[in-house]
Order: sequence, then structure tokens, then C-alpha cells
Amino acid sequence: MAPTETIPMLNLQAQYLRLKPEIDAAIQEVLYAANYIQGPAVKSFAKALADYQNIQYVIPCANGTDALQLAIMALDMPKGSEIITPGFSYIAVAEVCKLLGYQPVYLDVDAKTFNIDIQQLQDALTAKTKAIIPVHLFGQSAHMEPILNFAQQHGLYVIEDNAQSIGAEYTFSDGRKVKTGCMGHISTTSFFPSKNLGAYGDAGAVMTNDAQLAERLQQIANHGQVQKYQHQIVGVNSRMDTLQAAILSVKLKYLDAFIAERQAVAHAYDQAFQAIQGVQIPFVPSFTTHVYHQYTLVLKHPVEAIRAALLAEGVASMVYYPKPINDHLPYKSQEQLPVAQALCQSVLSLPIGTDMTDAQIQTIINTFKNSLTHT
Repeated sequence: MAPTETIPMLNLQAQYLRLKPEIDAAIQEVLYAANYIQGPAVKSFAKALADYQNIQYVIPCANGTDALQLAIMALDMPKGSEIITPGFSYIAVAEVCKLLGYQPVYLDVDAKTFNIDIQQLQDALTAKTKAIIPVHLFGQSAHMEPILNFAQQHGLYVIEDNAQSIGAEYTFSDGRKVKTGCMGHISTTSFFPSKNLGAYGDAGAVMTNDAQLAERLQQIANHGQVQKYQHQIVGVNSRMDTLQAAILSVKLKYLDAFIAERQAVAHAYDQAFQAIQGVQIPFVPSFTTHVYHQYTLVLKHPVEAIRAALLAEGVASMVYYPKPINDHLPYKSQEQLPVAQALCQSVLSLPIGTDMTDAQIQTIINTFKNSLTHT
């Protein structure tokens, strides 16, 4: 019989029980009103998220991948244009680029932060380059100031993929602090259930400070309509369910508290692991905070053996990601990504989230340490 995970990567049931009265009331309100598509809760959530992010426009949509598709469609770049993006990430950016007729150009990542290596931007630039999509990976910001400067210098769009780092804060060299998702021409995010701000199903959003882009994004997400049955551009059907918006409106009020809880777990892990030889704890540069969507170690130990040892004691773990994007068949390319290749063989993410008990955290720490001595 396979071992049972007694400590999962994220305990969504415990989080629900904590918020149950408010969540249930929000769901009941939608059910009684029976307004399931584009109901009032969608607009109220968009307004609340815009206020939280300090951004002008939030366009809710069906999921985070759709958000990327809407963002790229709204920029209306020539087909065949190249879009620079990191090769160590989830597949969604590459997937959408290919679907829409654009060529993703994969950059390697920084060995400490796992985010896009800004030193490689110049070498990746060609006459076909039209945009950069940095991914704020695992909970902290890519180094946005040099990316924005480079993009401005070369007339490129910047789309922030903020699916994993909502609530993180970036500090510019002049001391100005801005939340991730508020710096590019457009940003996208996901409310997949496991995200720091997660729905109870699929949901996403696109954000911008540009009024014209906001109008275009709204039209594209709703079949290209300016009003019902008035279709001016080719669009898609990507709307956030009213039920998900109602749930997210409740959870948004607790996002900063959720982040603080994740940071506390990460601090406990850091204290326990920082002196262990062959274990690299997450590195947080001075220009960003970290909201720990994942707590990811780099190991000089056999990762699968450690995972098996953890699972034998009921502790979940995950490898994000086992392959660079351009090692997957549909996205094969010639770029050499040695850092990404090395990370794919050596990263391991441990459980992190809200509502973790001290006993659970200590069990994870002890089990991980013990696993190192048996591999």
C-alpha cells in the first residue's frame, strides 16, 4: 500500500473552515440572487483588487492562462513576433504564445532567485522582439527596474506574469515601492485554488493602468463586444464566475494575513536549514519581498530519494519544475539553459501555507533533516 500524505503541500480544507461563516454567506448571497455570470460580485471584487494593488483597472477572467492570452491579444503584435520569457517556469506563457502565432524566446534564470536572468536580455534581442514576459516565480519579484528600462529603450511591451506572487512588493532604486503586477503595460494573475489568493475553482485576472488597453481587454474577454450583440473585434469567452468572485472577495481581505503566515513558516524553515551543507534555502534579494507561494530548496542530494523518504513519513513535497520549458516536445528550441537544467534536477518544494501548526512545521523539519542522512 502506498504511503498516505498526512501533511499535504497546502491544507485548503483548514483554510475554508477558518473562513467558513463568511465564505458560506457569500456563496448563499449569489445563490439567492441567481446571478451567476457577470453578477455584482465580479465588479466588487475587481474594484477591491484594484484598490489592494493600487492599480487603475482589473479585468476578471476565467483563469490565469486565459489572462495571458487576453494580455497578448490586446497588444495586437505582428504574427511571428518574438516574446522573451524565462525557460524555468510553468508552461502557460509558451503555450499561449504558440497558440497565438508568436515565438517564445527562452532565457535562462538567475541561480539564486530562479527569476529571469536580466544579463541575457541584450543577447536575446532581435528585430522581431516585441515583448518581455517576466514571471515572478514562487512568490518574489523578478528584477523589474532593469527590465522596464531595457523595454523602454527598445520599444518593447512588458507583461508581468504575477500568478505566483500576488502581494509581493518591489522596491525601485529611488526607494519607491510597488506591488508586483503594477509595473508592466499589462499584468496577469491566477486564482487557481493553491495560489496565495485562491478561488474554489478556476479564475484569473488581467490588470493595467492604461485605459485604452483596459477597454480592449474587457472587450476581448467578452466575445469582442462593446455591448450585447455589438462585436467590434475578435474575442473569446473568458469570464469569472460570480461565485468565484464572491469567494475571492472574502479571501482578499485576509491575503496579507495569509502572506504573513507563509512568511512565518518560511522563516522557521530558514532557521532550520540554513546551516546544512548541500542545502540552499530561498534567496531573497533586497529589491523584493517574498510571499512564498512555494518554499523551494536547491539540493546537492538525490531529490527523488529525499521525496520518497518524506512521503514514507507522510510529508508531501513537489518538484517545480522537472524540465525547462524548451525540453517539452511542442516547445523545443535551440536555447541553452544550463542554470534551468541544473535547477530542474535539484529543486524541491516543501509544504507551506496558512493554518500550519507548530507541530506540523517541526515534523516537516525533522523529517527533511532525517531524509538527508539516509540518502
